[in-house]
Amino acid sequence: MQLSTQLAQQHVADLNAEAAAHRLAAAAKPPVELRTRVGWTLVEVGLRLAAAPKPRPAVV
Repeated sequence: MQLSTQLAQQHVADLNAEAAAHRLAAAAKPPVELRTRVGWTLVEVGLRLAAAPKPRPAVV
């Protein structure tokens, strides 16, 4: 019983350390503004549309 308690405590400590590392990494990364992300997404969509093959007219 003692071993399972120690393993559970170690697991909790590992999870807390991982969460703390994630919070530090998120705080160090500069926030990207939504407007910038949406703008670049629109640029990517436009480039994909421009590169898409054009439909050929049907031969009658």
